[in-house]
Amino acid sequence: MSSSIKKIGVMTSGGDSPGMNAAIRSVVRTCAFHKITCVGIYRGYQGLIEGDMEELSARSVRNIINRGGTILKSARSKDFRTPEGRKKAHENLLKEGIDALVLIGGDGTFTGGMIFNEEFGYPIIGIPGTIDNDIYGTKFTLGYDTALNTVVEAIDRIRDTASSHDRLFFVEVMGRDAGHIALNVGVGAGAEEILIPEENLGLPRLLESLEKSRISGKTSSIVVVAEGDKTGKNVFELAEYVEEHMPNYDIRVTVLGHLQRGGSPSCYDRVLASRMGVKAVESLMDGVSNYMVGIANDQLILTPLDQAVKGKSEIDKELIRVSEIMST
Repeated sequence: MSSSIKKIGVMTSGGDSPGMNAAIRSVVRTCAFHKITCVGIYRGYQGLIEGDMEELSARSVRNIINRGGTILKSARSKDFRTPEGRKKAHENLLKEGIDALVLIGGDGTFTGGMIFNEEFGYPIIGIPGTIDNDIYGTKFTLGYDTALNTVVEAIDRIRDTASSHDRLFFVEVMGRDAGHIALNVGVGAGAEEILIPEENLGLPRLLESLEKSRISGKTSSIVVVAEGDKTGKNVFELAEYVEEHMPNYDIRVTVLGHLQRGGSPSCYDRVLASRMGVKAVESLMDGVSNYMVGIANDQLILTPLDQAVKGKSEIDKELIRVSEIMST
């Protein structure tokens, strides 16, 4: 391993996700293990521009592995999108003697890191943290597993009400560009229909499916809708359309929203974050830069940041087939 890295900065950016704190903890303690100074940068790129940072020790990150959100905070930074803002950020890194950065976030975070690397040749490693699981180059992102469990628990409770009152519930989950959450929780929670961006079910097909469910004797139904689904303009208009054509249904809409982002990370996310943090620091020590740490077949892998940003995560086609069989 290279001995040229003496000080590493770590930051979180974009939307928070469960497991970010576990990743911060892992980066800090891996640095301590290798006798590297670690600096926490607050409020993402904006904090980097403003010099909002402090040195973190192994004890600084005690009792955070179980906490959701991020102790380093997160913020959108318009200033970092300008050459002047990035120049100021670079100056602050040089001033603090920071040799490399670990970025925890999603595609927006990685895009900023790529630009920064291109302009200043600054060593960067990314750790994917987003509940949507929409980053190419990894089977799972930090927070995704926790979000699945949170949503399934919520839908289980909604089903109790749906069954008691013979209602049809449309439940909207996060997933503007990818339907991973909707597809997996739909199968896991036994939804009658699952609407995702990758598969445009179409309104006539949805009505046909709900009618078949009614005829088969189902008195209540759950339809899981990813927020990026193309079937309707939004979940409320979708519900209105069904109500108009199937007036016998008592229809309700639940939007889970930011409820999905919070909460204590699952064991899987804690372990994954710990593994990724170690890999990120040791990759920088090996001279690797401009890559993202990912996982495939339970092995940690490295993917170039440009591929992680430009690539598209693939929806599980087999799981779509399973969902169609299970909704019979």
